[in-house]
Amino acid sequence: MTAAFQFQEWLATHSERAESALDRLLDSAQTTPHRLHEAMRYSAQGGGKRIRPLLVYAAGQLSKGKESVEALDAAAVAIECIHAYSLVHDDLPCMDDDDLRRGRPTVHKAFDEATALLVGDALQTRAFEILANANIDATHRLRMISALAAASGSRGMAGGQAIDLESVGKKLDLVGLKQMHAMKTGALLSCAVEMGGIAAQLDFTQMTQLANYSQALGLAFQIVDDVLDATADSQTLGKTAGKDAAANKPTYVTLMGLDYAQKQAKELQETAITSLDGFGSKAQALKDLALLVVNRGK
Repeated sequence: MTAAFQFQEWLATHSERAESALDRLLDSAQTTPHRLHEAMRYSAQGGGKRIRPLLVYAAGQLSKGKESVEALDAAAVAIECIHAYSLVHDDLPCMDDDDLRRGRPTVHKAFDEATALLVGDALQTRAFEILANANIDATHRLRMISALAAASGSRGMAGGQAIDLESVGKKLDLVGLKQMHAMKTGALLSCAVEMGGIAAQLDFTQMTQLANYSQALGLAFQIVDDVLDATADSQTLGKTAGKDAAANKPTYVTLMGLDYAQKQAKELQETAITSLDGFGSKAQALKDLALLVVNRGK
């Protein structure tokens, strides 16, 4: 990667790569049971920024020619399957009860609640099936599986969602809010970067630098989500705006105010970018993704 790196060109190329990999690695709607596979594709391919697959690809570029192209595709699709499943379940009436996702009816509205529940179950298991068959040596394959399992479970995304539900109508201090967001949102974002680094066969020091980057980025991502929920409309968001405030959920905006939240997001963006200094120009895509995340909605 050189100083002439063109991020928009990279973004278009790798977004298309993610879409192509999703189409290839998900079962077709003609596979029995047809309705379930149609709904799985509806949820996973129905738009979205593909931030997590893009982070996988960007981290994978840090290698010295050791990365497995097929393994990066497998990691990108696996983490997007987990993300899609989390959104499907999050939108259910027993959770956040939303009718709109990515500008379209949520899965339980487009299909039905039972199908939505099964879509989440099936996307989760498909993610690990894809990683189990990834074209990379067994040691690195197992590391990716372990990373995704930890990021998805009770000490990661699912645990963060549980804290979120338990916190409705309650007051969280800043430490508690950061912990919730680190688990609910940050864990999967960090995992995307980690799996890209694993596929690139980076060493311990490099993986630590990536972890510092992704932890700052994950928190910045959620803070920006909180800001957008409070300031943007539903058409811009592609989902129902103002849901957190209406549900009396603790957010950075409600706890610390809009100005603080925006300032904190910018500071975390700078922390993330600075963490990549040791990688030189190879990390430009990761740096530009940090800018993209924080500048969403502007």
